[in-house]
Amino acid sequence: MNFPISEAWADAPAAPAAGAAQGSPLMTLIMLGVLFAAFYFILIRPQAKRAKEHKAMIAALAKGDEVVTGGGVLGRVTGISDQYVTLEIADKVEIKVQRPAIQTVLPKGTIKSV
Repeated sequence: MNFPISEAWADAPAAPAAGAAQGSPLMTLIMLGVLFAAFYFILIRPQAKRAKEHKAMIAALAKGDEVVTGGGVLGRVTGISDQYVTLEIADKVEIKVQRPAIQTVLPKGTIKSV
C-alpha cells in the first residue's frame, strides 16, 4: 500500500552517557527517613495526642457533667458505669450511651432547663 507518509525506520538506541546520574542509595534512605518523619509529625503524632486526650476526658466524667455525644445529643450525666453513661436529655427522659460515644464535655450551665 502506498500511503502519503513514508515509512519510518527506527535508529539503534543511543548508548547511555558514561556518567549518567544514578541515585545514591544513601540519598534514597535519607529521603525515606525524611518522608517517614513528615508523616509522623503531620499525621500520627497529632492523632495519638487526640486519642489520649479523649481517653482522659472519658475517664474524668462525673455526675452532673453536661456532654455532647458523637450523634449530637446534648445531655446531663445522671449515672455512670464501666461501659455506659446515662444521660438526661429532657425532664424525666434518660438514655444510655456507651462511654466512648461521649465526644465533648461542655462548660457547666450550657444546657438551660426550661
